[in-house]
Amino acid sequence: MTGPRLEVKILDERVREYPLPHYATAGSAGMDLRALLDEPLHLAPGDCELVRTGLAVHIRDRAYAGLILPRSGLGHKHGIVLGNLVGLIDADYQGELMISVWNRGREPVTLEPYERIAQYVLVPVMQAELAIVEDFTGHDEVSQQRGSGGFGHSGRH
Repeated sequence: MTGPRLEVKILDERVREYPLPHYATAGSAGMDLRALLDEPLHLAPGDCELVRTGLAVHIRDRAYAGLILPRSGLGHKHGIVLGNLVGLIDADYQGELMISVWNRGREPVTLEPYERIAQYVLVPVMQAELAIVEDFTGHDEVSQQRGSGGFGHSGRH
């Protein structure tokens, strides 16, 4: 499979000691991002810290954006998720990828230098044009009722 080409700039030479982000399998949607830490990072419950990756990724093509997502094992087993829940990387951003790590768990957690702490997923993007209208047209009665019920009106299950 051939996809878009991303330009990657190494901002810290220590990054070269470990594999660059890559897809672990042919079916992987994300590339793991590693924590560029000088020493282990201890996170008490509720702590949130910004962690460097030592990498800058330039997407360039505005038909795409990058998402930084938590790793499911860290989140479920240890309570480590992203402080901003999802990181959005615009196509024209050229700065260092930073990861906001948050310990939402009940126990302290220690992250080790170069540990895989998040994943980077490239997604398609479409920019929309807003059109102000007085009423929505071309929708059936059921669609029109959906908006009048309010947030969560369709029930829990």
